[in-house]
Amino acid sequence: MSIKNYKVAAALAIFCTLLWGTAFPFIKVGYAQFGIEGNDIGSKLLFAGARFTLAGIMVLFIFLVKNKHLPKIEKNGIMPVMLLGSVQTFGQYIFTYIGIGFTSGANTSVITACATFFTVLFAPLFFKSDKLNICKIIGCVLGFCGVLCVNSGGGVTVDTLFGDFMILMSTLSAAAGNFISKGIVRDREPISVTGFQLLFGGILLLIAGFVTGGKLDFSSIKGLLVLLWLAFVSAAAFAIWTALLKHHPASRICVFNLLVPVFGTLLSGIMLGESVFGIETIVSVVLICAGIFISNMQIKKRCER
Repeated sequence: MSIKNYKVAAALAIFCTLLWGTAFPFIKVGYAQFGIEGNDIGSKLLFAGARFTLAGIMVLFIFLVKNKHLPKIEKNGIMPVMLLGSVQTFGQYIFTYIGIGFTSGANTSVITACATFFTVLFAPLFFKSDKLNICKIIGCVLGFCGVLCVNSGGGVTVDTLFGDFMILMSTLSAAAGNFISKGIVRDREPISVTGFQLLFGGILLLIAGFVTGGKLDFSSIKGLLVLLWLAFVSAAAFAIWTALLKHHPASRICVFNLLVPVFGTLLSGIMLGESVFGIETIVSVVLICAGIFISNMQIKKRCER
């Protein structure tokens, strides 16, 4: 079945959100295995740089194996791809990797859902095919209420507020990255754009990590496996996501990002033993799922017409 088919696209989008949901608890496990302390920002950036550089290499290697040659980016496409790497990879994850050390994995995954609201609300300003309607507005309001709800259970400190703010800033970069990505892949191969932007953004993060005195302890086999998994998550999810954005409206695809907190919250509870199954988390998940359902309900009706 073609990726242009709505059901196929929806299934792939859900798969991407599942992969991204695993990232939050795995990042914390990675910090522990590489000996990265909560306030060691340089090492966090180095860890992020290693992850995304490896992810970019993975994508380009897959392209090489499949096509027997490396992908090429024409001269007028170099700057757009570099911009995408600077925003979607470097900009988004420099905030994520700083913030995740100061807040819980559950909070991180839920606040990240704000990228969906920014994308849906601002997409009409950039793409004529993405029109704002009452269902999208209601879906965003419900989802945002879910984001607020997860932080209403107490235990808020200066550190958690700082961490939550950093994660919120990363969502702005993620939303901007969605718009830039959709514009770039209109007449370009999604997998080549993904590979080069991940590689470029990863290198920027590596440089930032080295400059700020970051260090990584590669003695842990478990740590290396975690790093490889996170690289695979980025390579697979971003490659699929970029292809979906090429063939579908940004708001139609990005609304599925609301599922990231569902997977991220559950996995954070299972893997990290975080207390995520309180009433606040349950209500937030219900509100977020209601938001994605209502947004997609209108989309389906339009498709059927």
